[in-house]
Amino acid sequence: MARYHIETYGCTSNRGESREIERRLRDAGHYRVDGPDEADVAILNTCTVVEKTERNMLRRAEELADETADLFITGCMALAQGEEFARANVDGQVLHWDEVPEAVTNGECPTTTPDAEPILDGVVGILPIARGCMSDCSYCITKQATGKIDSPSIEENVEKARALIHAGAKEIRITGQDTGVYGWDEGERKLHRLLEAICEIDGEFRVRVGMANPKGVHGIREELAAVFAANDELYDFLHAPVQSGSDDVLGDMRRQHQVEEYVEVVETFDDALEYWTLSTDFIVGFPTETDRDHEQSMALLRETRPEKINVTRFSKRPGTDAADMKGLGGTLKKERSKAMSEVKREIVREAYADMVGERREDCLVVEEGTADSVKCRDSAYRQVIVQHASEHGIEPGDFVDLEITAHETMYAFGEPV
Repeated sequence: MARYHIETYGCTSNRGESREIERRLRDAGHYRVDGPDEADVAILNTCTVVEKTERNMLRRAEELADETADLFITGCMALAQGEEFARANVDGQVLHWDEVPEAVTNGECPTTTPDAEPILDGVVGILPIARGCMSDCSYCITKQATGKIDSPSIEENVEKARALIHAGAKEIRITGQDTGVYGWDEGERKLHRLLEAICEIDGEFRVRVGMANPKGVHGIREELAAVFAANDELYDFLHAPVQSGSDDVLGDMRRQHQVEEYVEVVETFDDALEYWTLSTDFIVGFPTETDRDHEQSMALLRETRPEKINVTRFSKRPGTDAADMKGLGGTLKKERSKAMSEVKREIVREAYADMVGERREDCLVVEEGTADSVKCRDSAYRQVIVQHASEHGIEPGDFVDLEITAHETMYAFGEPV
């Protein structure tokens, strides 16, 4: 598991977000160390109250980028002025705070404890549908903690979802080590059947499906895409982590899928859905990754153009087979990560730019933002910010009709219609 260092600047809200980041990291088996020099990853939760603070944030981000293999930048400055870090050539990823724990996992599955129960966080209900996975990735330590897939029945999960909705949840987040293999322990992949059943619950709500590895999705890709197309309750969003564009590297990672299967999943959803978001992950600098392998990953990124991309530099986890492989140098991993992150920003920026003036979306307000703003999700789970929310009488849990008026790299701005 990863050793992390976290620094928090600014208000009580930022400190609360950092506490939640740490809670999720601890739940996933990661642990905090005393300083960045001992850490695998550094997390900088930023403030942007005055110009002097902005300069301090940029300086500190540059220092942390030099001291650790991976830097994740979140908080107010990251979300309001994320471009400043790119302009300063800071080698770090700008993320919303609730994306940080997932980014730290180095491509590993999220860990669900044996007694994991649904959680209501504001208007968001978190529903673990199963524990464990069917993979045996050579770099992942999570498997040692969770074992094979263990799937509660569809009826049991539906009742948990119904309880969350009755308790006030407007967004249900389906989670698990690998949601795509839900039901495999009973000889049948049945994620699509579970989603159909959840969508039949009375109430106005949205459902986001968590990470599903390409191999698990591939066998039910047509059924799954059809369920997404038929049910407005489902965000048209799929997180399928490919990890590499090279079949050779995928084989060394023991990822079970090949690049072609991932592409076929994407093509199936493209055919079924007019407007949707593809999310994926890439690990750069795996010990056996050559220059050609890296270029294949870059080509796959450009070909499939996912709108949400997690780029992680490989780091060894104790007790895994990949930990015994001769690693690549830190400088090479940084160079490859930077090259991929630049393409990532280009793709994401273009996706949000294409929304401006072209889309009118029924969005769910999921949480409060900063300076009287709220954060919303559209039908494809893209983030839309509404400013001056109190003037519009908008608050978390509301469904609002928004016209997309502007954008930043990682989100759009909307005005109530």
